[in-house]
Amino acid sequence: NISESFHIILKISLQEEMSQNGKAMLNINQCLQQIFGEAISTAYPGIENAPLTVTLNQQAKFGDYQCNSAMPMAQMMKAKGQKVSPREIAEKIVQNIPNNELIERTEIAGPGFINVHLKRMFVSKLLSNLLVNGVQPPSLKKKKKVGHSGINYNFGMLIAHLQDKFPNYLSVSPPIGDLQAFYKASKKRFDEDEEFKKRAYQCVVKLQSKDPDFIKAWNLICDVSRNEFQKVYNCLDIRIEERGESYYQDMMTVVVKEFEEKGLVQLDEGRKIVFAPGQSIPLTIVKSDGGYTYDTSDLAAIKNRLFDEKADIIIYVTDSGQAVHFQVVFAAAQLIGWYDPKVTRVEHAGFGVVLGEDKKKFKTRSGDTVRLMDLLEEGLKRSMDKLKEKGRDKVLTPEELLKAQRAVAFGCIKYADLSHNRINDYIFSFDKMLDDRGNTAAYLLYAFTRIRSIARLANIQEATLHKAAETTEVLLDHEKEWKLGKCILRFPEILQKITDDLLLHTLCDYLYELATTFTEFYDNCYCVEKDRQTGEVVKVNMWRMLICEATAAVMAKGFDILGINPVQRM
Repeated sequence: NISESFHIILKISLQEEMSQNGKAMLNINQCLQQIFGEAISTAYPGIENAPLTVTLNQQAKFGDYQCNSAMPMAQMMKAKGQKVSPREIAEKIVQNIPNNELIERTEIAGPGFINVHLKRMFVSKLLSNLLVNGVQPPSLKKKKKVGHSGINYNFGMLIAHLQDKFPNYLSVSPPIGDLQAFYKASKKRFDEDEEFKKRAYQCVVKLQSKDPDFIKAWNLICDVSRNEFQKVYNCLDIRIEERGESYYQDMMTVVVKEFEEKGLVQLDEGRKIVFAPGQSIPLTIVKSDGGYTYDTSDLAAIKNRLFDEKADIIIYVTDSGQAVHFQVVFAAAQLIGWYDPKVTRVEHAGFGVVLGEDKKKFKTRSGDTVRLMDLLEEGLKRSMDKLKEKGRDKVLTPEELLKAQRAVAFGCIKYADLSHNRINDYIFSFDKMLDDRGNTAAYLLYAFTRIRSIARLANIQEATLHKAAETTEVLLDHEKEWKLGKCILRFPEILQKITDDLLLHTLCDYLYELATTFTEFYDNCYCVEKDRQTGEVVKVNMWRMLICEATAAVMAKGFDILGINPVQRM
């Protein structure tokens, strides 16, 4: 009996998934997709690639999840000349749902939506797993290496400017304190002075041919810029492996040769260009003066990441203006056979611009670009004001206060950036991001600290919670317990989504939903009962303490992914 063996295979594969990676969180949506996938192929073996859609049920009273495959299937069958109503299809799917431990019951609603109610015991068991094993996101099939890029080409103009301003730079280290001002001055000359512009280009050629004086000039400028960047990296907790332009210098020569040998290069007024299939703009891999371009170094870099770094996933994070450029680079890399997009994931994650409160490009009063370091320092100042306004300096030790200040300042700036859809522009506002009401890091950090303090204030030791996690059943009888329990377990679905589309604001929205769902639960379900007079703890509701613990654990993992550092006391 085919359907019997299907059930057995499904049961095994679900159990395998749980035992194989028994410590990892189970993606409920994926499990339901598996279950409905089997039901559909058993009910309608003739339909190839039947549409499989399982979504969260928007209205909890109708169920927890929803399978909406019946409507598109009816359309497909109609196109083949079979007239079947979506309701009839839904009924047949439901009749063929294999035995499983997830689904309590299903109902068919409207034109053919299948509403799914989950088993409380199953959800309770998953929460217990999470508490015992910690928050382990679903494992990747193999260890993935991920790259992220940024290469800089403005050195010619900076070196030419350095030679003019500090002619004795080779013997006396030039005092470039403010690299931004230095850059602005050289850019101004580059734009206005043709002679200077020519010299700048010659400097690039000299640098690329490894002239020692030019290498020295280049190193000097790199050091200044590295020190500036390092300050920012320290604040934002960023560790990078530096790969500058020079790193790819020798590879560029090899790459040009490879494109020539494969007959992919055309000559155009002294330039060497490459047309990739489906792309209207060519890449210029050698300029008429023999120098290399961004296109050359990006090709060298992608080859290096694929063959030397052996990356499985390469994500380029730059502004959206460069989307077309990367599309052409990726197409050329496929043309020459460096990678197959079905095997290696190479993607550009573009982002919009940051706007000031006036909805124009974010600038200082004098019209300069806002420096990230200045922004971070301003953030520190404002977060301290905010903490003092709340009287936190009276209750926290000086060390705790500083920790809270940094957590709030840097957390809020990161979160404000990540909580918007990266494709859109967003308005930068300190007032909004430091507001502890609404979807901000300030609100989430406070909520997290509060959840963590519940057990502490009830004098429950961590060891007690660990022991309880293994022995106490997590009851979900109250509707707010049930709502929160399901919300906690959606975490793997969220991670799956952001891995697929690289849109991190989905995770921010989820953490905000988790925190507000927790508040609803906490307001309606007592966790600790205290004596009204003495304030002594009379009764502790252990399974609810465990629900608190599970919420905090997922929030902590979410913060970790977003690069936000929570604090114990705030």
